[in-house]
Amino acid sequence: MAQILENPFVRSPTLETVLMVERTIEEHSGEYNRTELWKNLPRKVMWQTFLVILDYLGSINKIAVDRKGKIAYIWNPALAKKLAKRKEVNI
Repeated sequence: MAQILENPFVRSPTLETVLMVERTIEEHSGEYNRTELWKNLPRKVMWQTFLVILDYLGSINKIAVDRKGKIAYIWNPALAKKLAKRKEVNI
């Protein structure tokens, strides 16, 4: 991520753009690699901005990339709620 943030041409994505990318990944989980996903977004996004979004989603454990480079949505809200109810988990 440090390489991306040092780039002076990187723009900060809006929340709307981050959610659009996240929804697209969730709908097509495991189908696309980075380039294919970028080309199939509902709206155009700058490549550098797209990479920042992917880095962010990966850092908060919402997406994962397999050996072939396919991006999968791994966030499980039901499991998160279940784990949050445990006494040993502090939120």
